[in-house]
Parts: sequence; structure tokens; C-alpha cells
Amino acid sequence: MAADGGRSSEHDIDPAFLRRWSPRAFTDAEIPPPVLMSLIEAAHWAPSAFNLQPWRFIYARRGGPGWDDLLGLLIPYNQAWAQRASALVFIASARFRTTSKGEREAIYSHSFDAGAAWGYLALQAHHLGWAAHGMTGFDHDRCYAALNVPQGDYRVEAAVAVGRLADKSVLPESYQAREAPSSREPVASLVFEGRFQPSVST
Repeated sequence: MAADGGRSSEHDIDPAFLRRWSPRAFTDAEIPPPVLMSLIEAAHWAPSAFNLQPWRFIYARRGGPGWDDLLGLLIPYNQAWAQRASALVFIASARFRTTSKGEREAIYSHSFDAGAAWGYLALQAHHLGWAAHGMTGFDHDRCYAALNVPQGDYRVEAAVAVGRLADKSVLPESYQAREAPSSREPVASLVFEGRFQPSVST
């Protein structure tokens, strides 16, 4: 049983998994390019089927090239807090691979693998004293053209805001009550030995 800052796990795990969370309150700190590249480097070392590494990253640092475009893709709810982030990163995944025979073949796990890369990015951010908040609240239709991502070949999976943790008072008042590490469902409700068992609705 591990515990940290009000969060606890039912089974023994490294405390880093409990300490990492997804805040919305960020300072206006500038993120140095080597730090941001360190997060993406960590993501790059995630596991993937056949080592295909289907993940792709499109980023902008606040105030730098592309920032307004990336921020403008977020829904207004996310723009309200993400505008204080130090960087925004959109993660896309390749839908297909070319086989040794030169044939185009669908990658079944492309989204799954990109999700693993996001997890590595988030843990590396925490390790370096930064925070990362993943989100799917963005314009799913417009993002392909805005990011120059070929829609037939790739799927834009998520956006990530990266920044230094700030006091929740920097957020609009309606956001402040949610600014705390979230809990998790009991492990026993999510894991099954040998055979999946759907929950019974009451």
C-alpha cells in the first residue's frame, strides 16, 4: 500500500505514479527548448508494436511560432486555462505502415502506442518538476488542416498542455474547485482474471 499527498494505491507502486497529476493552473514560466525536447525524447522511448513508433508530435511554445494556431484549436473551456501553459503539444499517430513487401498495412495499435508515448511524456514532465495535462477537447475536424496532418494517414489523438504548477487562484473561479489530484476507481472493479465480466447496472 503506497500513499502520497492524500492519494493512495491499493498495491505497492512507485510514488511517482501517485504524485503525477494533471493540473490546469500554470505559471507563465518559459520552458527552455531542451526541457521540452526532453519530454518528447522520453515519449519517443515508449514501447510500440514492431517498434513502429507511430507517434508524431506538433508543438509550440507560448509566444512562439504556431502558438496562436495550436491554442485556437482548443475548445473555449480549455483555452481559458491552457493559455497560461508554457507549451502545447499535439500528438498524432500513423494509421498505416509499409510492410517488407511494400504493401500498405493498417497498424492496429497506433492509438494504443501513442497513448503509451503520452504517458512517458507526462512522467518525464513530472520528473523534471513540470506538469502535463492531456486533453481531447479540441476541434477534431479543423485540426488536420491547421496542423498540416494528412487525415487519411494519421489520427490526431490528443493535445497536451505543459507548464509549471501554479496556485489555483490564477484560474477562473469556476475552475478552482476541480484543481486537485483526482482519485481512481478500485482496482478490483477494473481487472478480471481469465474472462471479462461486464458490470451489472442497477
